Amino acid sequence: APTERDVPVVAARHVATRARTTPTITTPPNVEYANCTAVRAAGAAPLYRGQPGYASHLDRDGDGVACES
Repeated sequence: APTERDVPVVAARHVATRARTTPTITTPPNVEYANCTAVRAAGAAPLYRGQPGYASHLDRDGDGVACES
């Protein structure tokens, strides 16, 4: 029967690496908000250009940050 000495070190490192992996949490890409009140109620303010839920109608001054105040 194999002993602990027969187990390759590489396999042990692989197991340790997998244990430290953090799950990825994603936000649905199709989130839409009617107004900044809805954004704040969802706890999503401020929204930055490129983030799910960002829309130009929420960004009054056009600086890429929506519902900032």
